[in-house]
Amino acid sequence: MAKSNQDIHDWDVENQAYWNTTGKSIANRNLWISIPSLLMGFAIWLMWGMITVQMLNLGFPFEPSQLFTLSAIAGLSGATLRIPASFMIRIAGGRNTIFLTTALLMIPAAGTGFALMDPDTPLWVFQLLALLSGIGGGNFACSMSNISTFYPKSQQGYALGMNAGLGNFGVTSMQILIPLVMTLGIFGAIAGDSLLLQNASGTLIGRIEAGTPTWIQNAGFIWLVFLIPLAFFGWFGMNNLRTITPNPGNPFNAFGKIIGLYLVGFIAAGIGLYLFLPKPIGIGLLNMWVALPLTIVLTLIMLRLLPGDIQPNIQKQFAIFGNKHTWSMTVLYILTFGSFIGFSAALPLSITVIFGSLNEIGIDGSVIRVPNPDAPSALTWAWIGPFVGALIRPIGGWISDKLGGSIVTQVISVIMVFASIATGYVMMLAYNAPNPNAYFALFLTLFVVLFAASGIGNGSTFRTIGVIFDIHQKGPVLGWTSAVAAYGAFIAPRVMGEQIQAGTPEMAMYGFAVFYAVCLVVNWWFYLRKNAYVKNP
Repeated sequence: MAKSNQDIHDWDVENQAYWNTTGKSIANRNLWISIPSLLMGFAIWLMWGMITVQMLNLGFPFEPSQLFTLSAIAGLSGATLRIPASFMIRIAGGRNTIFLTTALLMIPAAGTGFALMDPDTPLWVFQLLALLSGIGGGNFACSMSNISTFYPKSQQGYALGMNAGLGNFGVTSMQILIPLVMTLGIFGAIAGDSLLLQNASGTLIGRIEAGTPTWIQNAGFIWLVFLIPLAFFGWFGMNNLRTITPNPGNPFNAFGKIIGLYLVGFIAAGIGLYLFLPKPIGIGLLNMWVALPLTIVLTLIMLRLLPGDIQPNIQKQFAIFGNKHTWSMTVLYILTFGSFIGFSAALPLSITVIFGSLNEIGIDGSVIRVPNPDAPSALTWAWIGPFVGALIRPIGGWISDKLGGSIVTQVISVIMVFASIATGYVMMLAYNAPNPNAYFALFLTLFVVLFAASGIGNGSTFRTIGVIFDIHQKGPVLGWTSAVAAYGAFIAPRVMGEQIQAGTPEMAMYGFAVFYAVCLVVNWWFYLRKNAYVKNP
């Protein structure tokens, strides 16, 4: 057996004797370093949803629409970067990739901390940092691709469910930790002076009143406390599997390949954002449903044009697009992870807008919306759904290893159809009620059901992919499907925001319910009907 910081040339985990004596300990060590690294990626990718709320409360000189584009930029960047990240492990090696992609997170983390120290920091600096924080979203694809190669097929649901499920705690960790660290000068003079809240805010421990000193810069600096040791553990504790990556080159060559692949994603994401976002950020030429497919296609074309020894590996892995199961599993992964990440991004907005106002009758008899003084705080409640979805994901993988992935996917799809319809109906009642607070408990409970179902479904789809595809294809397929599904972080907030603004929030949820019904049919046709292509994998 090779040392923990060296390449492994012989790897046969389907051999039970080898797994028990050698493979299991190596696989588990790589998994338990991978999980917190992935957690940091999720936290830094999605931190803008919390940061922008507090920037508004602190009086940063930007319009709300300008600030909310930061979450959109990070969402599209992270999803796009997953496409090239899908191919990193077979080109650069697992140890090299996880070390560097974790270390790169220090750039947006530290940069955000320094930028938030000064309210006069230009908007373009925050936009650039939001784009760079997409590295955290991209890291999911290479992390899942890497872990899938360490475990036998019989434990794919467990391993991938643990990596993704506990890694997704980055969403909850960020939603809890950022509001808390902003209230304390934990880095002393190094992090600069505090700012004073102009509007009341909320945290898990209670309401923070206007005039309270706030260290918003800690929202970036806090992640360095974890990233520095994690990069160290990744370099000295993880492995490259030469059976998966025959020629990663020396570490510096591998790092060059990784950076080159991420540059492709950044360029494509930048072009897509420029064509989609309105002036002055972009030109507003394309709508969302055109800009996103264009970004994906542009990324794939640029990957095919890369020079050097990367190209043969890319072409070999592009074979996944000729497999019908790649496309069926892409749809099913949008059902599960796309819902999880989309609702994670959209729930704070939904709470703020639907429950933040009351309906009153004006002098002329018209209905007007006025601020709700007792509105529930998104910063206090929004973490619960993602917490449940992440916590239950490993359970979904474990159940799927016992029962089969597709039967579990079918059950959660039915639940999500009815839960979406019910959620939409409650949103409609709350939005049109004189006092929406009466509906908040039911609203939050239904969203928790949706998060729980999507979390279990993440585990079941991981299991299905791990069984259908061989060791050389399952990693790229996991990366590709996760990339497409990750656009949910961009799509869901916009769809729900547009429908809420139109006064019909229920239509967004009804639309999701229709999509979930389509997923029921796809899953049944491919994996559960009498003559299914692969029976309940």
